[in-house]
Amino acid sequence: MISAPGAGTAPLVLVEPSLGNLDGYAAALGRGWSPSNLRDVSQEQLAAIADDPAGFVRALLRSTGTIRLGDGREVPRLPGPVRWMWDGGFCGAIKLRHVPGTEALPAHVSGHIGYAVVPWKRRLGYAKAALGMMLPLAVQAGLRHVDLTCDDDNRPSQKVIEAHGGRLAWRGPDPDRPGGDKLLFRIVLARG
Repeated sequence: MISAPGAGTAPLVLVEPSLGNLDGYAAALGRGWSPSNLRDVSQEQLAAIADDPAGFVRALLRSTGTIRLGDGREVPRLPGPVRWMWDGGFCGAIKLRHVPGTEALPAHVSGHIGYAVVPWKRRLGYAKAALGMMLPLAVQAGLRHVDLTCDDDNRPSQKVIEAHGGRLAWRGPDPDRPGGDKLLFRIVLARG
């Protein structure tokens, strides 16, 4: 449990997705928030929740099977925990993705850790706190480092990554944003 600066009355915690907290997640989706930084999946997730709430939560927690990418391709789901940021209410989501036994990632995976904070709770330190809470889980998964990506104009996300020792490892054109670059940061993990 970490208290995020500027937060509300409850400290920020990471919780496993559950039916008990699904209303908060769905409400965020209903306000236009998306857990994906690559494309808006809010409407398709709301439809899946309406169709089968328990099945939706089970699918989030599953580490096997396939997932459908924005371009329609089906690819293997990578193992790794997904957690919801919670301060008494839903704040965002964070996920660790990895291939057991290696730090290498498939081309369709942009980084080991992805996170998205709801717009009305940004600038409260939640992303920084949540990333700090996920790094020990990456160590437990056997990773020696994690890579995270962000857009070149997303200085807040860059600061979050740098606060945890992230160093710029690569910069290159972003095929999804003509004229923009994608940045890849690496955080070397302390091994206990």
